[in-house]
Amino acid sequence: MRSLPEAKSMLEAAGTLRRLWVAPPAGHRFETVAERTGRQAEAMAACPDPDARPLVDAALAARDELLGSVPSEGGGLLLHGTFRQSKVLAAERVPWLAVGPDPVVGEAAFDLARLVRDRVEDLIASPSGAAVTRRRVKRLAESLDVDPERLRGWTLFRAVESGVRALRVGRDQDAELLLEFAGWV
Repeated sequence: MRSLPEAKSMLEAAGTLRRLWVAPPAGHRFETVAERTGRQAEAMAACPDPDARPLVDAALAARDELLGSVPSEGGGLLLHGTFRQSKVLAAERVPWLAVGPDPVVGEAAFDLARLVRDRVEDLIASPSGAAVTRRRVKRLAESLDVDPERLRGWTLFRAVESGVRALRVGRDQDAELLLEFAGWV
């Protein structure tokens, strides 16, 4: 999917997600968004970088707010978990096939949040990257009937979490890109 122009790839990605999201089976044992992000939040809270602290605090507050309210579109879907353009391949039986899931049960905005930051290197290099990011949140939320503020909140949390994790493992350049992106959200 990454071989398509950005606008077309986002449209196709949204259609692929729409087909993926289903109710989990009764008695499922999939991890929930609250459980997964709980572990991530603990690791984020321990971030020693003072420059990242304001973003970490904002991301943790966003998570708390999101988990403290029920999304209007429902919060019990089986999600891909790591959906992004590089996880979608051309296929024969359907136009696009999502691969490499890390299933989690939660609201659609959580899954969609990773897609918002797709091609982050291109966004950062663009003089209008911040505006493109805000438009992307709006368009993806509209196309999939997701509350744009919930999508913005999960996008912030997931970008900061990835940035802090990159810092922790010494990938400073990746961390810088992700945290700059998070500042735009």
